[in-house]
Amino acid sequence: MRPGKNDKKFYLVREDVLPEAMKKTIDAKEMLDRGKAESVWDAVQKVDLSRSAFYKYRDTVFPFSSVVKEKLITLFFQVEDRSGTLSKLLSVVAASGCNVLTIHQTIPLQGRANVTLSLNMVDIAIDIDELLTQLRQLEFVDKVEVLGSGA
Repeated sequence: MRPGKNDKKFYLVREDVLPEAMKKTIDAKEMLDRGKAESVWDAVQKVDLSRSAFYKYRDTVFPFSSVVKEKLITLFFQVEDRSGTLSKLLSVVAASGCNVLTIHQTIPLQGRANVTLSLNMVDIAIDIDELLTQLRQLEFVDKVEVLGSGA
């Protein structure tokens, strides 16, 4: 079956390559959702965006965290081989309200190990981007990647 012209494709795009108007639209939508702006007019004024640009993009751009509806995510880490590393990593995850479903850790080679965590984020208390930032800031973490999300 050939896709019709009403079928929409979706892409995951890094923020730094988005046009400024799309980024500002996401910011304005977030302000409205969190009650930091009382109206569309108020939100677009605060982010310095035209109302026409807001209405053009509002139903087409979404933060990654808002489309992860299934609330399951798999994260890959490259960490230093130190005592307590996995425990500290899991503490940050637990503090965010996520539930660890699976853990896989490789045998350390040359002072580094790989860890893969599958998380249930139904009860996450912070934004997923904030969790990723906190995990990346841990002194023993060299790399954090989102491998996938879904049910």
